[in-house]
Amino acid sequence: MYTDTVTAGILIDLIQINNDRIEGYTLALENLKSNRDNDLRSLFEGYIQETILFNSELAPFTVVDGETPTVPPRISGKLHRFWLDLKATLSGHDRKQILEECERGEDASKKAYERALKEAPDLPIAIVTIIRNHAEKQKKAHDQIRTLRDEAD
Repeated sequence: MYTDTVTAGILIDLIQINNDRIEGYTLALENLKSNRDNDLRSLFEGYIQETILFNSELAPFTVVDGETPTVPPRISGKLHRFWLDLKATLSGHDRKQILEECERGEDASKKAYERALKEAPDLPIAIVTIIRNHAEKQKKAHDQIRTLRDEAD
């Protein structure tokens, strides 16, 4: 499948933010402490699996001339740090704080996908469709996390 280097770079950025999303939810799972958080365990595990699927859908389009190019990251480090900061902020925190950090991470993911669509309006329609589908699912995840956060004690 032919992909140009610019498109591959955009998709590699999305895969990186998705990897951060997986890491963020994994860290959130590790910091859930009570049995009353079993609903969050299921939810976070579902988001991890969903994000693994996102990456499997994007990965084939990152190949240029038979190889995945080495492309410097285009997403600002600030977006990546939203997920990576979870490790530092979650330790010892309660349900609401965990949900607040997960919501921040979802905001970072949302911005990354919006930026990808804005930066590359000439992406092939198949790729745009995949990115939009991911963005819709991430918006639903964000909204669900926000609702749970608002309901938390």
